[in-house]
Amino acid sequence: MKRLFTPWRMKYLKSNKTNEGCVFCSALEQQDDRSNLIIHRGENSFVILNRYPYTSGHLMVIPYQHKEVLSDLNPKTRAEMMELVNKASQVIKAVYKPEGFNIGINMGSAAGAGIAAHIHIHVVPRWFGDTNFIPVIGDTRLVPEELDVTFNRIKKAW
Repeated sequence: MKRLFTPWRMKYLKSNKTNEGCVFCSALEQQDDRSNLIIHRGENSFVILNRYPYTSGHLMVIPYQHKEVLSDLNPKTRAEMMELVNKASQVIKAVYKPEGFNIGINMGSAAGAGIAAHIHIHVVPRWFGDTNFIPVIGDTRLVPEELDVTFNRIKKAW
């Protein structure tokens, strides 16, 4: 068996986690944006780093309202979310120089949403050749940068 060492994850593994409530709502309730990976708080929605990113710089735009579907959000919130997606992609482009983006919503568990109860938009930077056999064969993602480094780079550029 091959091993992939990820010592930076031990802090998370040892942390006091609960399975109750929404992780997005919980992050919002905290005042420490850095430890909760919140990049920006807007009027109706916020931008946060994905704690389990597909690639370095993977952000999510999330409404403050805990809703499952877009149609349950008011037009002002939906508009702000799209403006934050635009800003997020511009910031990521400046910091990481990706060759493209995946921007999307997995609405509902059947669509692949890991947190289906609270709608969110993923902004994922992409590069030619950034996929390989490891996620398929080894069920493992390789992310070359620690989250605190990613947070600092994106927060500074924001």
